[in-house]
Amino acid sequence: MGAEGADGTGGARAFARRRRRASTARFWRQYRTHRSGLVGLAALLLFALAALAAPLLVGSDVDAVTDAPGSPLERPSAAFPFGTDRFGRDLFGLVIWGGRVSLLVGLLAAVLSVAIGTLIGVTAGHFGGWYATVAMRVTDWFLVMPTLVLAIALATVMSRSLVTVVVAIGVTTWPTTARLVRAQTLAVETRPYIERARALGGGHRHVMSRHVLPNVMPLVLAQTTLIISAAILAEATLAFLGLGDPTVVSWGGLLQDAREAGAVSAGHWWYLVPPGVAIAVVALAFTLCGRAVESVLNPRLGVSR
Repeated sequence: MGAEGADGTGGARAFARRRRRASTARFWRQYRTHRSGLVGLAALLLFALAALAAPLLVGSDVDAVTDAPGSPLERPSAAFPFGTDRFGRDLFGLVIWGGRVSLLVGLLAAVLSVAIGTLIGVTAGHFGGWYATVAMRVTDWFLVMPTLVLAIALATVMSRSLVTVVVAIGVTTWPTTARLVRAQTLAVETRPYIERARALGGGHRHVMSRHVLPNVMPLVLAQTTLIISAAILAEATLAFLGLGDPTVVSWGGLLQDAREAGAVSAGHWWYLVPPGVAIAVVALAFTLCGRAVESVLNPRLGVSR
């Protein structure tokens, strides 16, 4: 019996692995039909590889002020493709290195935001009653309040660090996810297998973790890719306003340095364009990937390819 049980368990696990591989292959085949999604994915891979290889490409001392390789505010040249900043540092290296912080903060803030929204959405849809009423009223309050104002308020009262930026963005951008996940949870809760699970003795935790959550995960995945772009823009905004960590290099921090150096009025366009373009391209790439994922997971949306 033990051997049969072990074989049965192993067979079930092998079957589950085959189903996951087949599902992943099917998802990739459908995703490849979206040209915009492939363009966005290629751009993200390029930026991610550049960020990961930054210590090899530009060195770890690229942000050093005392050993800056150039003169202040040099125009783009063969030696400095993006020019130099007000301290004489190579802007190309700073943009590459800043991508590490901007992408990391955007990813972590999006994960925190989606985790909060998913938790509130699933529990509100499952339990209902007074808890759902209170949770949705709080969600509505966050929806009508300006997200940037709330993030600025949190970043102001907390210490200036990357953790503060992640928390400020994550706890102010979850309401949309919560409402979407709650709506999907309500639809899942009406299906017959949920009633069967309850009739067989399944508790709240079992129903939510084994039946509801797997069915809302495609929506959560699509929502995550869309929120990451908003989180990166929010991080850049907070850094531009001087609310980020002053000890690290980020794209928003480079824009703040350019503003403080008077690059706008002085016409030093090379100080502003590289980090600004990097922010715009990454945000657009995540949006394209998110729309493609959304279209694959829910073809009824009819997202354009």
